[in-house]
Amino acid sequence: MDRPDQTTHFGFRDVPLGDKQTLVNEVFHSVAARYDLMNDLMSAGLHRVWKGIMINALNPPKGDAPFALLDLAGGTGDIAFRAAEAAGAGFHATVCDINADMLEVGRNRALARHLDRQVSFVEGNAEALAFPDRSFDACTIAFGIRNVPRIDAALREAYRVLRPGGRFLCLEFSTVDIPGLDRLYDFFSFNVIPPLGRAVTGDAQSYQYLVESIRKFPRPNEFAEMIRAAGFSRVKWESLSGGVVALHSGWRL
Repeated sequence: MDRPDQTTHFGFRDVPLGDKQTLVNEVFHSVAARYDLMNDLMSAGLHRVWKGIMINALNPPKGDAPFALLDLAGGTGDIAFRAAEAAGAGFHATVCDINADMLEVGRNRALARHLDRQVSFVEGNAEALAFPDRSFDACTIAFGIRNVPRIDAALREAYRVLRPGGRFLCLEFSTVDIPGLDRLYDFFSFNVIPPLGRAVTGDAQSYQYLVESIRKFPRPNEFAEMIRAAGFSRVKWESLSGGVVALHSGWRL
């Protein structure tokens, strides 16, 4: 039970814990239609490389054996589509996202790619998943965990719905520690991305929040400890692109 005075961060602002989800929903309602285009522009296309590394780590089976993936906060379907294209006929992905606008974009993209039979979309909260225990063979979340108000609750839910032997993979922006690159990255984040968001989506403030939220996310070793605390074993992480992002993984054994 949350205390009435309990707060969390929304970017650099402190807000009541119960208010953060509504504020995050407003952000993604605003940016949903141009979300994937902005990902390309903000990362100069590198997000495609990072997601490819995640799919290689997932390594979905290419045969007919059933394999169920849960992709959290993946409303536009990008991770699920990549996994489906790398997998065999037994693969099915369930995309779970709390934002209906993002899910609508994903459903339309699935139809356009003829992947609507392999990828389904469900509106739901990562902190309280409406799936039975031990339902999925793998769980992924890409660039979404930092927007969850109660990250520890979402990690426990991911553990709960995985079958024994199932793997959790999380791709998220991280901490740049390379001298020089860190200053360049900060300049780009705070001086280029919000104006770019205004030009492309008509909304600079949402992208100001997104770059601020990266700075409030736990460092990689701290986040690894949170994953362990949720019950996962063999937790590890790797830094990508000089620490711009990190890929964390853990197993339910």
